[in-house]
Amino acid sequence: MASFSDVPAVLVHGNPETAAVWSPMVAELGRGDVATLSPPGFGAPVPAGFAAGADDYVAWLAAELEAIGEPVDLVGHDWGGNFVLRLACERPDLLRSWCTDTAGVFAPDYVWHEMSQLWQTPGAGEEAVAGQLAMGVAARATLYESLGITPTVAAELAGAFDDSMGRCILAVYRASPKAALTEWAALLPAAAARPGLVVIPTEDAYTGGETLHRWSAQRASARVATLEGLGHWWMLQDPAAGAAALRKFWDAL
Repeated sequence: MASFSDVPAVLVHGNPETAAVWSPMVAELGRGDVATLSPPGFGAPVPAGFAAGADDYVAWLAAELEAIGEPVDLVGHDWGGNFVLRLACERPDLLRSWCTDTAGVFAPDYVWHEMSQLWQTPGAGEEAVAGQLAMGVAARATLYESLGITPTVAAELAGAFDDSMGRCILAVYRASPKAALTEWAALLPAAAARPGLVVIPTEDAYTGGETLHRWSAQRASARVATLEGLGHWWMLQDPAAGAAALRKFWDAL
């Protein structure tokens, strides 16, 4: 059986981010075969005609992994975590294993958080994006730090926020109403085709809480790793703990 060092690891981030969120944890992972993928609009250009709905991002991720040409250990955070779990349900042939920190979003009782509901609302969402753009880079960085993002990464993310990212934020949330989440929940048993790990940061206020994470993990036959006291950006707040959880999972495969 292959060890984790024989399999590429691929990390996918979310909103409003770039691959910079992974850098501290990558340094802790102890494997040289780690790649980061930036979804279109989130640190990568948006191809012409790309609609930026959840289905479009899942298709994008599948194409990126097909290009790698071998099964990977796939890890997702925030919207990247949603794409990873969807892909685990729909294209397990591309994976050796999967990991997400957003499994609670797939549970029937999940309610989109307040900011996401604002983005889903025509008019109000555009005003929210325009307000962030008008703040300027320094003010955005301060805002991101207040959410739990470390200063260096907050500065990079603030500089990357532009019209393109704003449009993609609105599109992906508006393509994912409650009805879509119900459809995603029905897919969960299919994710059991590959070993899965659900990361549960206990202080994450955006992804539904531990009960909903465990609900989804059970239906996907996934293991869980509870990160006590960490929030949504756990990979920045304690990269060593995040890396240890992933290594333990990979070592057991």
